[in-house]
Amino acid sequence: MEPFKKRWGITSNYQLTIIFIVFALTGSISAWLSKPICFWLGIVKEDLDFWFTPVRLLLIFPLYQVLLVLIGFLFRQHKFFWTFEKKMLKSMGFGFLFKE
Repeated sequence: MEPFKKRWGITSNYQLTIIFIVFALTGSISAWLSKPICFWLGIVKEDLDFWFTPVRLLLIFPLYQVLLVLIGFLFRQHKFFWTFEKKMLKSMGFGFLFKE
């Protein structure tokens, strides 16, 4: 666990545990929510066949990003997850969304 603590600037095992719980919950909730959202949007496997999974993953991605910050906030780790989000989005080429 020490590499994570050093990389993320965390000193407490408790905080690291909370961060891992937030990542786990966010992944599970975003995957779970993608099914009803796809149904609501009319995205069904029968229509898209092979493309259903890539389209669903594209849907999950922004949902995951929002949920990560929201759930991080609920677990009182907003600062960590907001910094994490900004860094990830900047590395993907979306740095223009954030003022320096």
